[in-house]
Amino acid sequence: MDKAMKKESREGAGKSCMLWKGYDVEKERERLVAPTHDELQYCGRIDDEDPDAPVFAMPAGFVRMAFTGSSYVKAVVINKRNYNRSFLGVLMDETQSKVELDREFDKVPVVVELAKNLDKGQEHLVTLFKRMDNCHEYAFLGFLLEYGAKAIKARPLPRKKIEFYGDSVTAGEVAEAVDCFGKPDPENEGEYSNAYFSYAWATARLLHARVHIVAQGGIALLDGSGYFMEGKAGMESCYDKVRFYQEEGERKAWDFNRYTPHVVVVALGQNDAWPEDIMQEEQGEKAREWRRKYKEWILAVRERYPKAWIVLATTILHHNAGWDRSIGKVCAELNDPKIVHFLYHENGRGTPGHIRVQEAMNMALELGGFINGLSSHIWE
Repeated sequence: MDKAMKKESREGAGKSCMLWKGYDVEKERERLVAPTHDELQYCGRIDDEDPDAPVFAMPAGFVRMAFTGSSYVKAVVINKRNYNRSFLGVLMDETQSKVELDREFDKVPVVVELAKNLDKGQEHLVTLFKRMDNCHEYAFLGFLLEYGAKAIKARPLPRKKIEFYGDSVTAGEVAEAVDCFGKPDPENEGEYSNAYFSYAWATARLLHARVHIVAQGGIALLDGSGYFMEGKAGMESCYDKVRFYQEEGERKAWDFNRYTPHVVVVALGQNDAWPEDIMQEEQGEKAREWRRKYKEWILAVRERYPKAWIVLATTILHHNAGWDRSIGKVCAELNDPKIVHFLYHENGRGTPGHIRVQEAMNMALELGGFINGLSSHIWE
């Protein structure tokens, strides 16, 4: 199991928000480290059109700061809830926790305590990350430290780059419901979702790579299918956007020049079975049309990343094997030596509902080994 899981701390978890309006930094003897501070590090597909209030919507996006001279660290955020409860992910050195954002403070700036009782004489590294998918988003307005504390240069982000496109499994939804291993999901409002324990982020850590995760619970490849936004939006119309949960006219395009991955992993074809599992008849017209659209979309990804390896997959979540056979057919038709098809040992046979942390870690080991075996020049 991941080291951070063993060290997970519940201290500070729960509701710990204070309204930013009227908050007196001078009185509290604190300093605000603004989002534009040179020593902050960002990773993920983040909407930073307003550099003073970058918006985090995609799972696993994070802002990181190394610092000394403070016994605590806080953050100032503005949360926008689309559904479910909203939780921030915090990695304080090697200890992980989550903080819930009060529903009553939605859409207004709040101060959130991330960690306390730290050794002021030691160097610390705090990572504020997006635990959940587009069920909520938040604008980051800065970190708060004790007066006299200093933000310092952190270790650089990894040189290797990987990107994932997927659904709830790739986003880490319900991953922390470890007591329900092998069982259906418990009733929840997002409290068990954690992108840190998704197979995607775990694979990136295993490969010592930075990661962008473009994933959403319920999303299908094709518009008009799946559960996301009642089937209105699929990955084919969302993959090139910064944020998913917006009206069509407001959805901003992502600049693909900002991040060029060495490896792209595509894990779609799960939610396309709703409202109809068209792969029950693999040779039917609807199945053929899906394969045509899937091929078309993969070629669009290839156009974005001409040199990347592209791994076509699904996950171990229960599904009709016809989807994997169809993906295999498309892979063969593409006839591109750097587009490959991958199947997990337990493909389509995992825990019902959503896979748990244990399964995600096993998936990461399998996928990481497969990627490392593709070529000795994969990261060049």
